[in-house]
Amino acid sequence: MIITVVLGGIFVAVDRIAVNMAESQAADKIKSSQGLTSTPEISIKGFPFLTQVMGKELDEVDVSLAGITATAGGHSVNVTEVEAELRSVKIDSSYSSAVADRADGSARISYADLTKAAPKGATVGYAGPERAAKGQVKVTGSLLDLLEGAGIRIPGTFEGLLQGRTVSAYSTVSLKGGSTVQLKAESLPKLPLPGFEAKLRKVIDYDLKIEGMPSTIKLDKVQATDAGLRFSGRGTNVSLAG
Repeated sequence: MIITVVLGGIFVAVDRIAVNMAESQAADKIKSSQGLTSTPEISIKGFPFLTQVMGKELDEVDVSLAGITATAGGHSVNVTEVEAELRSVKIDSSYSSAVADRADGSARISYADLTKAAPKGATVGYAGPERAAKGQVKVTGSLLDLLEGAGIRIPGTFEGLLQGRTVSAYSTVSLKGGSTVQLKAESLPKLPLPGFEAKLRKVIDYDLKIEGMPSTIKLDKVQATDAGLRFSGRGTNVSLAG
């Protein structure tokens, strides 16, 4: 009995050492293959690990990514809390790469980072629980700053009409193409200058392109929360490394 316990303890120790080494190597490969600026965190689930490796299939691998960005109008911001849960990860015969049958991915962009990517002069914030339930955020800003930040020239004779005016709009958030977030204002205030409503909409409505997520994971859901926008999606035949 004592020998069995000792051998069992040795096996567990060896198994944990092996899984730690595999996690480190997989993290380095994912960093290289995805072009990330920092090394992701890898957690290989299931026990024993060595038995899974011998069968060339891992039950679950969790990945926490960093270095993912969103871009809009030349601005680049960080995407936080990027995670992927990979299931049924099949290892190739050379043990140099692996492919997951299925992957569930999620990410979050804070309102502070959304504001950094917004048009100059605009602030993006939480719109409250009722609006958030409709997938909406609140966009506010000085009218003059928004128009001038977009390169729209205001004739000097009309600046007085716009001075001190602010814009407050509720924008609906949607997804396009599995990686692009679109913000579109529900309605805009009437302006005292003919034709400027259309110009203002071109400023307020904008797209965010999320870059760096595995190409086989397509985002298909976005939620407005009090902490920012949360995205989720699913992919199949997702490459883990190689």
